[in-house]
Amino acid sequence: MSGGRFERAAAAFLRQEFGSSVAAVLGFLDILIEDAERENLEGFIPDLQRMRLSAEQLSKLITEVVASSRGDDGDAGRLRHELRTPLNAIKGYGELLVEEARDSGRNPLLGDLGKVLDLADRLLREIDRMAEVAAATPVDIIGHVLQTIKPLGDVEAGDPAGAASHILVVDDNASNRDLLSRRLARAGHRVTTAEDGASAIAVLTAENSDLVLLDLMMPGMSGFEVLCRLKSDESTQHIPVIMISALDELDSTVRCIEAGAEDYLPKPFNPVLLRARINASLEKKRLRDREQAILAELRAEKERSEALLLNILPRQIVERMRQGETVIADHVNAATILFSDIVDFTSLSAELPADATVALLGEVFSRFDALAARQGLEKIKTIGDGYMVAGGVPEARDDHAVAVAEMALAMLDAVETMGLAPAELLQLRIGLHTGPLIAGVLGTHKFVYDVWGDTVNTAKRMESYGQPGRIHISAATREALGEAFRCEPRGLIEIKGKGAMDTYFLCRRD
Repeated sequence: MSGGRFERAAAAFLRQEFGSSVAAVLGFLDILIEDAERENLEGFIPDLQRMRLSAEQLSKLITEVVASSRGDDGDAGRLRHELRTPLNAIKGYGELLVEEARDSGRNPLLGDLGKVLDLADRLLREIDRMAEVAAATPVDIIGHVLQTIKPLGDVEAGDPAGAASHILVVDDNASNRDLLSRRLARAGHRVTTAEDGASAIAVLTAENSDLVLLDLMMPGMSGFEVLCRLKSDESTQHIPVIMISALDELDSTVRCIEAGAEDYLPKPFNPVLLRARINASLEKKRLRDREQAILAELRAEKERSEALLLNILPRQIVERMRQGETVIADHVNAATILFSDIVDFTSLSAELPADATVALLGEVFSRFDALAARQGLEKIKTIGDGYMVAGGVPEARDDHAVAVAEMALAMLDAVETMGLAPAELLQLRIGLHTGPLIAGVLGTHKFVYDVWGDTVNTAKRMESYGQPGRIHISAATREALGEAFRCEPRGLIEIKGKGAMDTYFLCRRD
């Protein structure tokens, strides 16, 4: 570590030891003045303002002491005297105000006045031990922070009030935590405090926070380490972090911003500037949260649209259309088509109310849809009480005939349990044919995926000329099935446009 950088860090530590306490005194005095004005305690205000003026003088002196190189014994004695003068004024006026408040029963001011006097006593003790403290700067804390934050290279060196929120304040100094909490609570925020890095991580793991005010130099786990852990964890990386530290150097500021900090403020902080930075960070957080909510809605809407589109078109066809294909038309060398209809459904529907008819068809077709999905087949469409399914489209498969035959047998089983009365069962006519066909997408409005060709027409004839409760198949389908199923010869059937054809009834497996 370079000597110059370490000296700056040591000076920053001394500034933190004295400056944070003085900043706390100033903060409490601001609160006391505000309270006195609100409670109409005009007699207290002049002395409070004198105390604040003395605190400002003390802050200026401390800055000069840290920035100077004075260090001999004579300078140390003179500095003690210079620093004690405003502190004695703060203590004197503060004690007078405490007596006056007690005598007059003005108790609302006593709590914060006591805190100011405690801080003044602490500063007096620190001033008396100034030489010893300066000689015993805790190198391990400073060194640990600076080793964690690497120096910048030459190239890198160039580089309104919102809604109430939950803010976590992390600082090893109790006065800083108390002061920040009081100010944030007055702004309407809910505040949680943590005295070290481990406690901060535990709090953020247990509950949600909208913002973290994080001290950089803390014993044990430094603020930079806490920041890196928060930003590396998916559950906390979205929480904005404002670093607050007496380590006023460009390297640390840039490294914290690079690690994900929203902002960086030096101690002692300006309360007006701090409030502005907090409001800006919270507004960014709200905008990010709103953006994430909108993105979630868009994802959900996309998923709904995707599901709707996949109910209309096969997934493979949807992907081809997304890739820019405007004309979807495929020649399929071998596929198997199934047609089915419910026997005497016209008469049946005439006896049923409209809602019962729709409910019955809905139940039947839902069962058929599940069977098609189980066999990996493509439902083409329904026409009235007719149901059409294809095997081997849109993707070719060698077992298309076997898969369609399995579905046909399952369809017969599916309707056996759907009788309208114990003695009245639904029956299907089912026809299958295997051969080449054309498949593609038609239309631009309410478009559909459909199949055409002689194979489709013949499958429809197989269904039309079939028998109730039987699966009527062509010789081409019989050949495609091989020995996978038992088939019962039916004989020649006259098919319009094709003449006499050998046909079979598909039987259940042995």
